[in-house]
Amino acid sequence: MFINCHTYYSLRHGTLSPEDLVTTAAGQGVTVMALTDINNTSCTFEFIAACKQHGIKPVAGIEFRRDHQFLYVGLARNKAGWHNLCAFLSEHSLEDKPLPHVMPPIKDVCIIYRRLAKPLADFYDYEYLGVRPEEVNKLYRSDTSKHQEKLVVFHPVTFTDEDGFRTHKLLRCIDLNIVLGKLTTKDHAPATEVFLTPEALRQAFLQYPQIIANTEQILADCTIDMACSYQHNRRTFTGQAGGDQKLLTKLALNGCERRYGTHHRQALERTQKELKVIFQLGFASYFLITWDIIRYAHSAGYHHVGRGSGANSIVAYCLYITDVDPLELDLYFERFINPHRSSPPDFDIDFSWDERDDVTDYIFKRYGREHTALLATYNTFKGKSIIRELGKVFGLPKADIDTIVDEPLASHKHHPFARYIFKYGKRIEGFPNYLSIHAGGILISEQPLFYHTALQMMPKGFPITHFDMYGAEDRGYHKYDILSQRGLGHIKDAVEFIRHNQGQIVDIHDVASIKEDEKVRAQLRSGHCIGCFYIESPAMRGLLTKLQCDNYVHLVAASSIIRPGVAKSGMMREYIKRYHEPDTTQYLHPVFEEHLGETFGVMVYQEDVMKIVHHFAGLDLDESDVLRRIMTGKKKTSDTFRRLQEKFFRNCKKRGYPDALTREVWRQVESFSGYSFCKAHSASFAVESFQSLYLKTYFPREFMVAVINNFGGFYHTELYVHEARMYGANIEPPCVNHSTYLTTILGKDVYLGFVHIHSLERSLGQQIVEERLENGPYRHLEDFVRRVDIGREQLELLIRIGAFRFTGMNKYELMWEKNAVYAPELAHQPGILFEEPIDDYQLPELRETRFEQAFDEVELLGFPLCSPFDLLQTSNRGDILAAQMAAHIGREVSMVGYYVTRKNVTTVNGKLMNFGTWLDREGHFFDTTHFPPSLAKYPFQGRGCYRITGQVVEDFAFPSMDVIRMEKLPWVKDERY
Repeated sequence: MFINCHTYYSLRHGTLSPEDLVTTAAGQGVTVMALTDINNTSCTFEFIAACKQHGIKPVAGIEFRRDHQFLYVGLARNKAGWHNLCAFLSEHSLEDKPLPHVMPPIKDVCIIYRRLAKPLADFYDYEYLGVRPEEVNKLYRSDTSKHQEKLVVFHPVTFTDEDGFRTHKLLRCIDLNIVLGKLTTKDHAPATEVFLTPEALRQAFLQYPQIIANTEQILADCTIDMACSYQHNRRTFTGQAGGDQKLLTKLALNGCERRYGTHHRQALERTQKELKVIFQLGFASYFLITWDIIRYAHSAGYHHVGRGSGANSIVAYCLYITDVDPLELDLYFERFINPHRSSPPDFDIDFSWDERDDVTDYIFKRYGREHTALLATYNTFKGKSIIRELGKVFGLPKADIDTIVDEPLASHKHHPFARYIFKYGKRIEGFPNYLSIHAGGILISEQPLFYHTALQMMPKGFPITHFDMYGAEDRGYHKYDILSQRGLGHIKDAVEFIRHNQGQIVDIHDVASIKEDEKVRAQLRSGHCIGCFYIESPAMRGLLTKLQCDNYVHLVAASSIIRPGVAKSGMMREYIKRYHEPDTTQYLHPVFEEHLGETFGVMVYQEDVMKIVHHFAGLDLDESDVLRRIMTGKKKTSDTFRRLQEKFFRNCKKRGYPDALTREVWRQVESFSGYSFCKAHSASFAVESFQSLYLKTYFPREFMVAVINNFGGFYHTELYVHEARMYGANIEPPCVNHSTYLTTILGKDVYLGFVHIHSLERSLGQQIVEERLENGPYRHLEDFVRRVDIGREQLELLIRIGAFRFTGMNKYELMWEKNAVYAPELAHQPGILFEEPIDDYQLPELRETRFEQAFDEVELLGFPLCSPFDLLQTSNRGDILAAQMAAHIGREVSMVGYYVTRKNVTTVNGKLMNFGTWLDREGHFFDTTHFPPSLAKYPFQGRGCYRITGQVVEDFAFPSMDVIRMEKLPWVKDERY
């Protein structure tokens, strides 16, 4: 009887999770029901599973709406019908066509209208008209009653009670972006859309038994089932399983010879062993499709990094999917593909951010639109955004909303409506708000994806499924992670800058030589890695310095040790200690010494967690793998986690371990939750880090320009500009005759790009460059304004930043001349044959103040190009510099530093403390620790220079300061005003 039920995947409309919907239905005695979310198929699989658990027959459908108006409900009679419904909804999204008011002919589907979009006599045999219980009494005087064979019971379910109804209305306001007072009855569902008992529904239609019979017959005719099956994925690459095995064997053995030479017995044996397991588990197509993607990228000249658990595989290494040698690092393939595992390992394939979309486009064109889609993610209502959304719905002024957001516990300051905001905010917390694109997950299916989901076109031009990565895993789909990262952009652009600026060709793929380069290793040991992928943060700089890390194997470990899981367990510090004093290491148990000897008994990688729970506690390999996946956040089932935890403690008890030992081992295991890397992942990162280090060591100026242009690093642009200057670059503000839209380098001169000028239009920056390339350098201001179509305010920005300094005129002179030569009606006329002579006039003397350029740069670039210490009122620069800290351990000193960044940390008592990073007046880094009492009394006050007083301390020969007090120092007076 229930043919129109909604979950909260009827976005900003429904109020029930799939589980709540089914549980409530079961409580009302419902035995069959249809899920028909509005233009959405996200949770059909979960709905079917929940119905099975509660003994309810599931029916799958979709409610189609256009511009918030109900059109019709489609119910799938079978799998083919579900495919047709999903394909119909997808077609209109992919092709950006509005849904029609009348459903065109469609097979294996029942269609229910609410209004007569066409005469009842013209309805197909699968089309019906829905009648609400509250409309029954009007039937007797309607011509509709003459066609009872076409009528069905239509009682939508959207919420369960009065509070749910209010929640629904608030969601509708959020969706329509209106205040609650503007919501009309046509904008929301009626309050009657709650579950009734089947008997109550029958009673409402007692006078019309045929309507009841029609409804029951439709539900009886509809069947749907969705099973988790890895057969959903594309099963072959060549078209035949045997062909896949032959091709993969050939590629792997040929690659093995190229990677290791012709007589490397160990490599050959492992390759053959892996191939056997890959074929046994049916993963040949997964490897070949990944190889195909990499092959296309290489043909287009794109660089990639292959990481993820799949990098444990020597077959992946031989196929050039990864550059991580599993023999060199003793990577444990069996932990990630073993006979107990039903899903393939992860391959995370990184491309430069500006090349990833082209690779994605290839995949879609290669494997077909109906078989290929990006995964969705659910953007949910959460945190402060809920307060802001509901605050707007209740009509609160922005100031009142800000107060609630900034001081949620200060109820005495809150608007009276705040209690309703918190009440209903709690109800909608975690509800899906809209679908967006997963970071890079792509599905490639055997059958059309429409058998499981509709697709939604996104602004990037690629469609997404309606389910997320967890939904894909539940259904049995494997994803291909095609990701982007800025680090590869740094490398690619740096190589190009080196070729242009120095005429050298750099082979960045000769990783073996790079890893052994003494200068590169010295650079790593110094910790001076600003701009280098994954190893530039203050914490990593400190760790590398403390470890004196100077080789690839130790960098692999460091890349994982820095993760919060190891630090949280206290084992990062223990690792450093054991690293320097390996002979004093005391292992928790002989199992730790046997299996974690390489990392001094410290669990550093995901594999280590698996080794310990398997060898120490006796969990099976497949159970160890499941536990690993839970620890990394890839499984949601807490029941499984508790079961494995209980087995861990039970097995340890049987083995006679002391309770204290068991608890300590579990503490270390548990601390990895959500943070640990697999070793292959760390190894892939370390390869890219070494490539970045090589470029920084030998070509630091070109490398830093590449970092500036790719944005997205750990620090602000200002620090990367500073770093280029430290390596001998002459930093120039944007110039109309030398700059491009992005930053460029000419010899040692680095010209900042127009992109860095706040409020300068992108199209103007590009036009300036295009016109200069076509018709030559600009000769003077008048020549510029005649050739470039520019507004007065945009011209003033260029003058203020110094983009016309080649004229020899200062800013005031240029501003004066601008008034004489700026004529928009003559602008952008490069074709003038005869120029009028420039008037010769005498200007009064106009002078810039000493720091005027610096303050203009702060306003327009966000930072000065001179030393920020030059702008201080005081001449005091502190007692010592960063380089002198090691000689003042234990002493209280004062230092003046320019703020770079800080990290917020919450203590075990819930109090805030900070780690600060600074530059001294010579441009070198130093670090500070701000414990809660000091931070509360002397808080950070934004960017600028500070006088910091504290005690110099040392940790593994890495000096820093424990701050006692701190004050921000004022700039000199800005004399422009």
